[in-house]
Amino acid sequence: MNQFSPETHELSSTGPTGPWLSLVGLGEDGRAGLCEAARAALEQAEVVFGGERHLALIGNVPGEARAWPQPFRNALPAILAERGRPVCVLATSDPFHYGIGAGLTKAVAPEEMRVIPQLSAFSMACTRMRWPQEECALVSLHGRSLQRIIPHLQPGARVLALSWDESTPAAVARLLAERGFGESSITVLEALGGPKERIREARAEDFALDGIVPLNMLAVSVAAGTEARVLPLANGLPDEWFEHDGQLTKADIRAITLSALAPRAGELLWDVGAGAGSIGIEWCLRHRHNRALAFEEQPERAARLGRNRLALGAPPLEIVEGKAPESFAGKATPDAVFIGGGLTDPGVAEAAFAALKPRGRLVANAVTIEGEARLAALFAQHGGNLRRIGIAHLDPIGSLHGWRAAMAVTQWRVVKP
Repeated sequence: MNQFSPETHELSSTGPTGPWLSLVGLGEDGRAGLCEAARAALEQAEVVFGGERHLALIGNVPGEARAWPQPFRNALPAILAERGRPVCVLATSDPFHYGIGAGLTKAVAPEEMRVIPQLSAFSMACTRMRWPQEECALVSLHGRSLQRIIPHLQPGARVLALSWDESTPAAVARLLAERGFGESSITVLEALGGPKERIREARAEDFALDGIVPLNMLAVSVAAGTEARVLPLANGLPDEWFEHDGQLTKADIRAITLSALAPRAGELLWDVGAGAGSIGIEWCLRHRHNRALAFEEQPERAARLGRNRLALGAPPLEIVEGKAPESFAGKATPDAVFIGGGLTDPGVAEAAFAALKPRGRLVANAVTIEGEARLAALFAQHGGNLRRIGIAHLDPIGSLHGWRAAMAVTQWRVVKP
């Protein structure tokens, strides 16, 4: 799949009336699989853009064939430079399913572009596997972290994953086996829809398929062993799942804190003084479109945080190494902020509150007298809610048992006007 980021280009409000750009989905059967409208767009185009594989599949064209420029981010300016001429852009199957369609739409007005898709690789995989698509988790590992698949590893789940290249199937198999899902079935679907289509299956723990072509998809039928590390759907992952040096928001308090932050789909969290990164990681796990910035001053903690986010399947968490509040400069405006460290440092809470979007939520935890005093002052200035959270756990006392109280946590929550 080809992708680019058009954030620097504004949506066109001027240009020729009617579509000058045709976005055509191309399957592995090449020109033979194109409908009449797609073939007409191809024949009438003065310029045809596509990957080298795309251009090889369609063969000779009347217009000028141009392979995608390198680096690929230069593709969008090259296309826009041809505005007004008949242009055809070739994409893989459905351009709006992990394809370039979304990027083009941000730069080209709808009336200027004609879209002629084909079946997506996900749709074809479902037909081959006889899996209802609505029952499958769909994930792209093309140009993305392999760990994106981890949150989808639920017992009995069916996962369709678009591979990055021929090495992806074996890498996914190793990841599954390492996490206790070695009995899962992995079906490798190669060159779907073309004359070289091939489908093979193997168990993750025994995976030894070779000769896999770069263009492939995975269909994973997830089977969890007794020791499998399955990510629960509730807040409060086990503390032992995090690598940490003691600076960790413990599971009970973390669950309460996430509830106070009230994550919503697609929102951005600032996790300030992130430590092991547990709050930011769990924020990202709440929804696949959630993102987090983890601000951490100490390099060794930042490195540890990076390992935790991959081990727990939260690549959308971005680590910002540096001292707050100076490290806030230039960062995207947050929907919510959690302050777990640095609360008593000058200016941190004020800068975090100022950065919040209107109606954004800020939650801060303190366990020291100095931290409590800071929260009391912030409460007096901004309002909100204060609460003290006490947790006790049963511990052995010799041959008997008794309750051992953890340090009480004072929590402030406020919604910005």
